[in-house]
Amino acid sequence: MRGGGIAYADEGPYERDDLGVLWKRVGISPGKGRPEFGNVHFLRQRRAMRRLLCQICGGPSDRTDDGTLWVVGEDADEPELHKPGFVTTHPPLCVPCAVTSVGACPHLRKRHVALRVRAFVPAGVHAAVYDAGGVAFESWRLGWVLASQLIMEFQEFTVVDLEAEHAAYLKRAEARGRVSGGPPDHH
Repeated sequence: MRGGGIAYADEGPYERDDLGVLWKRVGISPGKGRPEFGNVHFLRQRRAMRRLLCQICGGPSDRTDDGTLWVVGEDADEPELHKPGFVTTHPPLCVPCAVTSVGACPHLRKRHVALRVRAFVPAGVHAAVYDAGGVAFESWRLGWVLASQLIMEFQEFTVVDLEAEHAAYLKRAEARGRVSGGPPDHH
């Protein structure tokens, strides 16, 4: 324990973020293994949230004038989904990975909503405080958490049709291919 919080006995410089939050340790093996749906890789999740990278391929998430693409495992008629303040621990996606994930992920096959999010802020962390739950960045308990996921709060967003997003993406990719003279890129 260190000055009003928890710490690793052998804590390294990269185990806390810029707010002093202690993060759960996790192994790093890029490109190894298979997707483990529901088992979040904490470092990859935090990096994707902070840099707005696709949670699947690690490339740039899809961003248009309408906002950044997110897919959440909710019903479209969920009341909380239609007002500012909706929070998620799921990073954004690129369109190809979004289309693939709604077919491959057991949770998303049951229900999902695609969103174009124009305004969002990191709002807290999902962490163990020895009473699991979310902790806001303003909380006095922040020094006592072992964080595992970054929470993003959506402030301004629109529900969108993922099939229409995919069609628009393919048109953009085709146009880029015509301009560059090469085949369309994945991103």
